[in-house]
Amino acid sequence: MKIFQPYEGEIYRIAFIYLKNKDDALDVVQETAYRAFKSIISLREPKYFKTWSISIAIRCALDIIRSQKKITLIENYDVVESQVSKQDIDDNIPNSVTIKDLIEKLSLDEKNVIILRFYNSCTIQEVADILDIPLGTAKTILYRALKKLQKEWKGDDVCEQ
Repeated sequence: MKIFQPYEGEIYRIAFIYLKNKDDALDVVQETAYRAFKSIISLREPKYFKTWSISIAIRCALDIIRSQKKITLIENYDVVESQVSKQDIDDNIPNSVTIKDLIEKLSLDEKNVIILRFYNSCTIQEVADILDIPLGTAKTILYRALKKLQKEWKGDDVCEQ
């Protein structure tokens, strides 16, 4: 679908930010193209194809995240826990905090707004359109998220809700 090709890279970046896995991000690109092609008739305004396809990509990425949460990675936690000492864990904790780590501490809504606004250079209006929320709500979420990131960066523990 030629209309989709200009946005593949951007959709891949969004998916990768959410999933942190190349293969899963590529799956999201493919699934987004499929869903967009399947439901193109529901797109009312062709000029909004980009925001519409990005919202599909976000939903696809969130679907994968939800499905992965249902998978139990460690079947016998007690055995694993007994094999790893607290000292081993403390020695492996990095002393620095990355932006990525800070963003992971945000709520899903806040993370969505930050990723779209700063990683994908969307305007606040585009963010509101993609997430299908009012402009004022998008602004509120953005400023709340930025305040949390700033407090977390400075080391305040008041970010938790």
